[in-house]
Amino acid sequence: MGGRRTATGMVEREEDSMSGMMQKLDKEKLTKAAKEWPTWFLKKAKVVAHYGFIPLVIVVGMRTEPRPSLVQLFMPV
Repeated sequence: MGGRRTATGMVEREEDSMSGMMQKLDKEKLTKAAKEWPTWFLKKAKVVAHYGFIPLVIVVGMRTEPRPSLVQLFMPV
């Protein structure tokens, strides 16, 4: 079995160098995913907040005492 010599003169086996490369690639993928996740999450949260805020206000308003009718809930006065 062949190998290559490192700077210290030790022979590095090909399997070791391949596993090292795989670990490096896995680490790069994890780093990229960790950097992209907050952007992805914030984009989704923005959509949820945008389309969910008004329905949330209506539901909370309908559950308060005294219970207003839907028309009273939408009237400003």
